[in-house]
Amino acid sequence: MVSEEEAEGELAEVYREISGRRGKLSNIMRVQSLAPRAMKIHLDLYVELMFSRPGLSRAEREMIAVVVSVANDCTYCTLHHEAALHAWWKDADRVRRLRNDPDGVELSDRERALVEYAQELTRAPAEVDSGAIDRLREVGLADDEILQANMIIAYFNFVNRIAEGLGVEAPPGEVEGYEY
Repeated sequence: MVSEEEAEGELAEVYREISGRRGKLSNIMRVQSLAPRAMKIHLDLYVELMFSRPGLSRAEREMIAVVVSVANDCTYCTLHHEAALHAWWKDADRVRRLRNDPDGVELSDRERALVEYAQELTRAPAEVDSGAIDRLREVGLADDEILQANMIIAYFNFVNRIAEGLGVEAPPGEVEGYEY
């Protein structure tokens, strides 16, 4: 990884942009420092999927991120997105229960359908069929929200593999201080 102090040119610009948009630079971005253009595109995709309006609520998006990251056993992303979800739910115990027993935590029908879809698409993508989409519609999700959920699930499967495949860690202080 290229540190902020050593970054030059395009990489230095991307680092400044990330810090400006997110409040600080995360290790999941630093690990991509040898590919600054890809890092910039990654950041743009993340911001579009997680912060754009309209669509799923921010809490729903973070809930999906936690569920996918837990299913993939990605500690780095789980820690980051638990902190973000806590910022929205404001209930550390509920967030912990989602992490430890997603089937046992109290959720609305809409949230439950999103959790089940995230788990199924992560664990057995070939088994997802039109019935899964019908269940999402039955709890009130519009087609654009279903697409958004699908893309967020796919995105976190992608990022979990970057984090796990390159051994990205969350040292003390890494998870705090981001703008949600």
